[in-house]
Amino acid sequence: MSKQIQAIRGMNDCLPEQSGLWQWAEKAIREVVASYGYQEIRTPIVESTDLFKRSIGEVTDIVEKEMYTFADRNDESLTLRPEGTASVVRAGNEHGLLYHQQQRLWYLGPMFRYERPQKGRYRQFHQFGVEVFGLAGPDIDAEVIALSGRLWKKFGIADQVTLELNSLGSNEARETYRQALVEYLVLRKDQLDEDCLRRLESNPLRVLDSKNPQVQAAISDAPSLIDYLDAESKEHFQSLCERLDALGIQYRVNPRLVRGLDYYNRTVFEWVTESLGAQGTVCAGGRYDGLVEQLGGKPTQGVGFAIGMERLVLMLQACGAEEFVADPVDVYVTAMGDGVELYALQIAESLRDVMPSLRVQTHFGGGNFKKQMKRADKSAARVALVLGETEQQEELVSIKFLREDKPQIQVARSALESTLTELFSL
Repeated sequence: MSKQIQAIRGMNDCLPEQSGLWQWAEKAIREVVASYGYQEIRTPIVESTDLFKRSIGEVTDIVEKEMYTFADRNDESLTLRPEGTASVVRAGNEHGLLYHQQQRLWYLGPMFRYERPQKGRYRQFHQFGVEVFGLAGPDIDAEVIALSGRLWKKFGIADQVTLELNSLGSNEARETYRQALVEYLVLRKDQLDEDCLRRLESNPLRVLDSKNPQVQAAISDAPSLIDYLDAESKEHFQSLCERLDALGIQYRVNPRLVRGLDYYNRTVFEWVTESLGAQGTVCAGGRYDGLVEQLGGKPTQGVGFAIGMERLVLMLQACGAEEFVADPVDVYVTAMGDGVELYALQIAESLRDVMPSLRVQTHFGGGNFKKQMKRADKSAARVALVLGETEQQEELVSIKFLREDKPQIQVARSALESTLTELFSL
């Protein structure tokens, strides 16, 4: 026997019993973004490596350690996209969607990062994101945050997440703060771990993001970024907070909140939860006003966020959302007797013609009544259509209730649609 081929480490299968919750979550996402008038954009999985080096930053963990990069047959360096924003900006620049225009876009698809697989984190993972271009004010920041907040309400988990908020200010203000932070950290190098010592040279703001308790103690008295904000950024942040207050969106200002990607400025935010054990981020985003120009476009403001779908699904499971996911089959069609299979097939197809929202599964492979009912029950259908030679000859359909204590009923084939419509309230 040949050796069985296994999935590549960190590439996770989504099995049929799991896909229903994914579809439910994706449907909810599509409904929410549609209610805000956002449009979907789909970009390639493979992009030029340069795109991510120029956008994310060459000294970030993603570019240095996590990207899936390879040379194609023309010796061009290509990368499986590790995040969605850069690809959306590239597409916007390439197709003339951004300059002097306003765009409200969203995407959903697989991303790739080579990191240690763990629960809810895989090397191929899926990300839902929102990107808005051409709007500079705090009002759009508030709308983007409100949209993300509406998702938690839609999922029924609003009480499981907390919004954290901060401002990184302008690039100039952040550089001034960076110098002050480095001066502070250099005096405490003996308290920093290996990762933070490396970041001290390349991306010192990321030290603030360390989860190491010893590092956290070392930075407890570090300078606060908010104290270094320029006047315009302070006004922007204050106006954003006023809008969130007006919308009744609760938040916590976290002066240590930074983002791991180089392109962020001003508003940054995260939705965090403790429903997965240790506090974890389930949604993160912010403003990136310089990224479009950085990638070869005309100066265009941008703001957005992304949600890791695997972590979201884990959270939905932890909060019991699976009870809202409909079973995959409504009606199971059985056939017993010579030639009845053709009658069953006709019934099933006619139902799909006139009741397209009804999920109908037909029994194949024969078997006695007991075997077919066992399959019907396993399908999780609400009712089974029991078809035998009598039903076929007299154009009848027997309906057996599988989840309710009701007697079996028999109706004319011509009345089947109205009976099922009433039963399923379609």
